[in-house]
Amino acid sequence: MKRTATSHRQDVDTEIRKDQTVGDLVIRHPGLRLRLEQLGIDYCCGGKKPLMEAVQENGLVWTTVVSALQAELHSGQNTAETDWSVAPLTVLTDHILEKHHAFMKEQLPRLDVLLARVQKAHGAKHGDMLGEIRRVFDSLHAEFDAHLMKEEQMLFPAIKGIDAFMSGTGPRPVVQCGSIVHPIRQMEYEHAQAGEKLVEMRRIAADYQLPADACPSFAALYDGLKAMEADLHEHIHLENNILFPKSVKREASMATKEA
Repeated sequence: MKRTATSHRQDVDTEIRKDQTVGDLVIRHPGLRLRLEQLGIDYCCGGKKPLMEAVQENGLVWTTVVSALQAELHSGQNTAETDWSVAPLTVLTDHILEKHHAFMKEQLPRLDVLLARVQKAHGAKHGDMLGEIRRVFDSLHAEFDAHLMKEEQMLFPAIKGIDAFMSGTGPRPVVQCGSIVHPIRQMEYEHAQAGEKLVEMRRIAADYQLPADACPSFAALYDGLKAMEADLHEHIHLENNILFPKSVKREASMATKEA
């Protein structure tokens, strides 16, 4: 029987500490993702930073940020979020594959076509800006296609193998490179590169503010790029801050388990 994530956040602990990492805050309160996005605080690639450091780097006022986050917690809007920190590794891996990998495989080709259409229609007036978006998008597209393949063919099967062995449902796995630590470090590096490209595209597009002469395709392009950015933030958060650390610990404990 397929295992599922079995719990949702029921308690609302509104304590927000300066020394807790941004990633830990989102693990405890997944519903704060949107508010952090609105504040410009990076919870995925920057998830290992203490919250106070992230606040200062963004030129924000600590008391203002805390008030905004606590108001969100008290609103009760985030209590239905799945607590992926307690999900079995295989369940979380399948969720990432089915939701986030599938999303990127569908949206990257779609956005490629949309961008070409907008370049053709608006090249005369916005050609330079669209050309810069194209440069960054093409790089992200190519790199993330390869990134998804490496996760699907190498890293995720290794994580699932470790999880199955530790759960008593599979044999002891043979992990390529000796340990999953090595591919995980590479995936984290590639996540950081992707995060930088998202920031660069948003900057080039002036925070995705549509020009006055924008057509429906232009609007669809910007909406799609924003949706991709939001999905990638959640995707990277789940891997960097939950899946990868738990997998490393699971592998370490495997050494003392008999086959």
